[in-house]
Amino acid sequence: MDAGMSGGREDGGGGGAAVVRRSEAGEGVVQREEEQEEEGDEDLRDGGVPFFVNRGGLPIDVATWERMWKHVAKIHPDGEKVALRIRGATDLPKIPIPSVPTFQLSALIPERLEAIQRYIREFQYNHTGTQFFEIKKSRPLTGLMDLAKEMTKEALPIKCLEAVILGIYLTNNMPTLERFPISFKTYFSGNYFSHIVLGVNFGGRFGALGISRREDLMYKAPTFRTLSELVFDYEEAYRRCWHTLKKVKLGQYVSHDPHSVEQIEWKHSILDLEKLGREDFRKELERHSRDMRLKISKGIGPPSPTKDRKKDVSSPQRSQSCPHRRNSRTERRPSGEKKTTEPKAMPDLKGYQIRV
Repeated sequence: MDAGMSGGREDGGGGGAAVVRRSEAGEGVVQREEEQEEEGDEDLRDGGVPFFVNRGGLPIDVATWERMWKHVAKIHPDGEKVALRIRGATDLPKIPIPSVPTFQLSALIPERLEAIQRYIREFQYNHTGTQFFEIKKSRPLTGLMDLAKEMTKEALPIKCLEAVILGIYLTNNMPTLERFPISFKTYFSGNYFSHIVLGVNFGGRFGALGISRREDLMYKAPTFRTLSELVFDYEEAYRRCWHTLKKVKLGQYVSHDPHSVEQIEWKHSILDLEKLGREDFRKELERHSRDMRLKISKGIGPPSPTKDRKKDVSSPQRSQSCPHRRNSRTERRPSGEKKTTEPKAMPDLKGYQIRV
């Protein structure tokens, strides 16, 4: 998922519909990749390299475990030797479990974000080619928060999509901080790469939380005056590793209610750089920023109780039960085109049980 490396993809999973197709075969490949992303399976390929997801939960079952090591032997420069060396070692050090950051009420939001980013980095980037936590983007927010809580307990290496879910979980108790997903699709050396970070907005300044194989493709302090400045900073980081940014997907603000049965809106705006041109691309980024701001000011954005906005609680694990809220997702608009807002039905919760 990290676009910065020639053999890996940026952290989320891979299409590349921004390029003009020269053949039906090329169109078919991109269409399949887009379908995988819609289904939450975008990690099936990683910059052209097969990529696996642990769908059996934890502890990892034998079949998934053996498949992981077989894949490591294929993709690692030392091949099977590295797998044999690690699996045969008897003196491997015990890896400490990072402590979930807690804050005093006087701690400033930027300081909290830095602490959360340090915590996310302590998990380390997952280079095994097997994602340990299955992230279904269609799951209700409450289910994804349960998964994030499990991540904090297991402390296994993560990729970018897992880091976004973890970032949401750790910032739920900061109602003055708005969060929204930002996805990138890039092109390098014949392959398409995808990456995702958690955009943040505090006091009118933009930044981001996340994880990547490259230092400049994850955390951004909330110092950018506009959303376009933040996105262009990522674009410049991609240029430094010879990647061409093709498409950016922007979600809406995420609810602060950890018990919400809403789904995260991952792709409210889909911006194709080649179709838009640079100036129109910048305008569409700012239009999306205004849309999010207006939804908050009109009270139709993510539920962030007014009284909670006055005072942050000290720990991300401290939350109170809230009644379920209706899904208020809107249709996404590709390449800057607006679509009329249509209410969507509640997500199918049949068979889903909220764990306390």
